[in-house]
Amino acid sequence: MRLLHTMLRVGDLERSIAFYTEVLGMQLLRRKDYPKGEFTLAFLGYGNEEENTVLELTYNWGVESYDLGKGYGHIAIEVADVYQAAEEVKKAGGKVIREAGPMNAGTTIIAFVEDPDGYQIEFIGADHVRT
Repeated sequence: MRLLHTMLRVGDLERSIAFYTEVLGMQLLRRKDYPKGEFTLAFLGYGNEEENTVLELTYNWGVESYDLGKGYGHIAIEVADVYQAAEEVKKAGGKVIREAGPMNAGTTIIAFVEDPDGYQIEFIGADHVRT
C-alpha cells in the first residue's frame, strides 16, 4: 500500500492552481472536468503520481467556499530552508501565518502558510529529525 493523494475542496480552482504552482512550485499533473457530476479535479505535486503522493483539488461547480471545520490540521511540505521558503511565499504574494522558527517545545524549524481557501501548509526543514 501507499498514500496516493490528499483531496481539498476549493472555491476557485484557477486561484488555487495558481497558488500551488506559482507560490509553492508544484506542477499541474492533470485536470479533468466531470460535467455529469458538475465538478473538476486537478492533481498537483512535485513529481509524477506513480512515484509521489500528490494533492487533489476538487472544485464543485458553483460552490465558492467551504467551512473547514475543526478536524482538519495541515499539509506538511519538506523544504531545504524554512526561512527562505517562507520569504519566497511572501515575495510571491502568499500569506505566512506563522513565521519560520523553532516549533513549540522542540528544535525543528517550521513555518506555516495559508492557501487561498484557508488551508494551512506547514514547511518543515529537510534536516529535521524523524522520531
